[in-house]
Amino acid sequence: MAKAAANSEDIRSLHYRITGTVPEKGRLEAEASMSTEPPAMRMQMRTSAAGQDGGGRLEVRFVDEVMYVGGGAVGSGKPDGKRWFRASPAAWGRGAVDNESHGVLPRQIEGSPLVQSTLLTGSKDLAMIGTETVDGTRTRHYKGTVTGGGLLAARRGAVDEATRERLIEGLDQFMGLGVSDTLTMDLWIDGDDHAKQFRMRSEPAEGQAGTGGGPLDLTVTFLAVDRPVSIETPPAEETTALAGGAAG
Repeated sequence: MAKAAANSEDIRSLHYRITGTVPEKGRLEAEASMSTEPPAMRMQMRTSAAGQDGGGRLEVRFVDEVMYVGGGAVGSGKPDGKRWFRASPAAWGRGAVDNESHGVLPRQIEGSPLVQSTLLTGSKDLAMIGTETVDGTRTRHYKGTVTGGGLLAARRGAVDEATRERLIEGLDQFMGLGVSDTLTMDLWIDGDDHAKQFRMRSEPAEGQAGTGGGPLDLTVTFLAVDRPVSIETPPAEETTALAGGAAG
């Protein structure tokens, strides 16, 4: 488990899939590619809320701290010839306070999946469930619960600075999930000690249960690691400023 968490720090690009439910949006399906140096991300996303509005999919891109949003689920307001909204400053993949997607992305997927996959290193009841095949890859399946207090305790007990920093990042992203204090996690690790898939489940945090969409239940599958990723800025003539509101 610790080795898989450490290995995540060396990943420079990732192609991944997200399925499940989030409290604010209900059912969610997404597929994304990201790079860590420089930080950039491209995602195709659909939520049940967007489907109810008859809008189809969203495409979201983060490049050079600017967010671009296009696709059928984008609300009205774009002038003729404009296919994209843009907003800045925008940030994705950081901590609970630093992310800014202008209300477009559910906050549960604003954090980096590479960091989220390491949260089980702070679990006190970690158990190996068995071996399973995930997306054609043989894996070891682990399960446990994670709390903010457990992550704090693990950070205090970390034996080296790298582990301590990783746990600080994990605690920050745990807070950004907006869930109750206990997060149930499953993690599937491949034969090279890399995370292949993880699942997060929790009830909404106190005071947020009425936001709709049910509990958090997300599964993230790593489809390709360290493959070339190109995330382009949409042509300037096809963009217009996103003014005061979220898409969808």
